[in-house]
Amino acid sequence: MSWRRAKEKHRRRRRLQPFEYAFAAVLLLCALFVAWNLWAILAGGIPHLGRALASAETRFALRLSLITTTVSSLLCMAMAIPSAYCITSAPLPGRRFLRTLVELPMSLPYLVLGLALLTVFSSPFGKALKEAGLRIVFDPKGIVAAHLLVNLPFVVHLVSDAFERLDPELALTAQTQGATRFQAFRYITLPLCRPALVSAFLLAWSRGLGEFGATLMLVGVTRMKTETLPASIYLNISTGDNGMALATAVLLLFLSLAAQGVGRLAGGKGAEFP
Repeated sequence: MSWRRAKEKHRRRRRLQPFEYAFAAVLLLCALFVAWNLWAILAGGIPHLGRALASAETRFALRLSLITTTVSSLLCMAMAIPSAYCITSAPLPGRRFLRTLVELPMSLPYLVLGLALLTVFSSPFGKALKEAGLRIVFDPKGIVAAHLLVNLPFVVHLVSDAFERLDPELALTAQTQGATRFQAFRYITLPLCRPALVSAFLLAWSRGLGEFGATLMLVGVTRMKTETLPASIYLNISTGDNGMALATAVLLLFLSLAAQGVGRLAGGKGAEFP
């Protein structure tokens, strides 16, 4: 305990070096740049927030955004966790190639991903799905598909990195005590990676909440049908109602702050918002 106190005391007494002053100036510049832009949204949007919340269209966009974002984020986690395990721990042939393939969309523009989805679901495969009752193109379900393609590579990457950072001896020790691979994964790997999993979920959730490019290509922007919060901002800007657009942006900002707070509470000290 005394060593920790001495270390903390030394940290407080340590003076900044010249290069640290320069770095601090850069940090201050970054903070001012971000704060200036956030203040522009708050100052312009808060006066119109009551009008936005009273609008049935804005409430519809908020509800649709929350539903589609939550569903797509849960699907991302359900697909990313087993995929990341196979990439990092399973004796699976070609797993490096599969990881590269899964993470490839991270480097592609969202409009390209949206065009790819539109092409796939406009093909005979998509038409067969439509005949079976699963419509994707120009339908709210397409929003979930767009979020999934955009966010899944990032979530797989984060979860894989978390699994790789764990000491493999922990799972091996559990197996030597009679645990199966699944039991070691369930009771050792997942609990230790909880902060990273929370962060990955929140990344998918926050990115899905603000995603627009791929969604625009696949489902378009139709009022009260495929209108999410970003789509509502786009529609309000296109009609010249900048006040309503800024108020909707304030809602997105508040939701992001709420997600960050929930992440810190649910994930513990180690769960940092990406």
